[in-house]
This record gives sequence, structure tokens and C-alpha cells, in this order.
Amino acid sequence: MDKVRVMVVDDQNISRNYFELYIENSERYELAFSLETASVADIYLLNNKIDLIIMDILMSDGSNGLEMAEKIKKNYPEIKIIAVTSMPEHSWIKKAKKIGIESFWYKESDKNNILEIMDKTMNGESVYPEKTPVVKLGMASSSEFTERELDVLRVITSGASNAIVAEKLGISENTVKAHVRSMLDKTGYRSRTELAIKARVAGLVICNDEN
Repeated sequence: MDKVRVMVVDDQNISRNYFELYIENSERYELAFSLETASVADIYLLNNKIDLIIMDILMSDGSNGLEMAEKIKKNYPEIKIIAVTSMPEHSWIKKAKKIGIESFWYKESDKNNILEIMDKTMNGESVYPEKTPVVKLGMASSSEFTERELDVLRVITSGASNAIVAEKLGISENTVKAHVRSMLDKTGYRSRTELAIKARVAGLVICNDEN
């Protein structure tokens, strides 16, 4: 029986080596390629058979795994994809499902190891986490923020003013200010700038311009 040919796309050496080790020591899978960037992943598919791709989402060179996965799904719908990330940005799960990505796995917090997710995915299952990992932001945990607050916070991390946030989200400036005040009260931070920086560093929200 032919082994399942896997491509790993991840800019982090530790996690990429982790995936490689699991694959190389398995009886079912074979490592075809291991890449540090998503920008050229589709090129490797032109003349090579790949059955499964483990795709990181946000990479240091600016390439985006979700964007590449969408491109691959349009041209190679038979290839199964597992999106992986260590960031708790909740909008990514929705985007991955919309694209048609089979499974989604959090690197540090998922109770299942990657081989279990790979097996289930190749057996026809779609495996997604029930919720995003919880992170601390000041005095609050990420679970205390509403979805709309996270929407506001995501745009703020780009340096946008309240007026621009309001325009992008189709709400009033007063509503934006109310959401910001609510998040400052929850976290104990003194300014929207501090709030935005801490949220971005924690990976709680990633600006759409970076997605």
C-alpha cells in the first residue's frame, strides 16, 4: 500500500521538525516536502503528487497559509489540508471552513497529537476545535471579550482611528469608543494603544490586512 505523501509548510523550525519527526516515524505517511514559506507551496504541486498538506497560517515572510490553501483548493480539490497555528485568532476557524480546509489544529493546546488529526482527516473526517485557546490579556481572559469587541480590537491593531474602525465595521464612533472602554475596563490597561499592542503580541487578533 502506497504511503500518504505529506507536505509540511511552517516557518517555525521547532514545529516543522516536530511534524517531520512524526511523519518519518509513521508507517502510513511519507514526507514529500518541508517548506518554510507558503508563498511557493503551489509550485511544488505542479509535478509532484501530494495527498495531504499541513499548513501554518501566518508566517514570518508575510505569506499566509489560508490564502495559499484557498488557491490550492481551487486547483487541487482532492488534496486534503490541515491548517495549524499557535495563535488564538478566532476568525481563522471561520475562514478555514469557508475555504474548505478539512481540519484545523492548535499547536500548543490541542489534546490530540498531529498524527491523530492526520489519520482522521485522511479517513474522511473534518476535525475542528470546539473553541479557540484562552489567553490572558491584563486582568481579563480572552473568553470575556464579545465577538464585536474582538472585531473592533482587530482593526485597532492596525493603528486605525476610531473613525476608521467605525467606517470599516459599519458602526458609529460612539459605539467604537464604548467597546474600547469596555475592553480597557476588563483588562485594566490605560490606553487603546497598550490594549492593541498586547492583543497583537498575544495573537488574540490579527489585523485583516495581515490575514
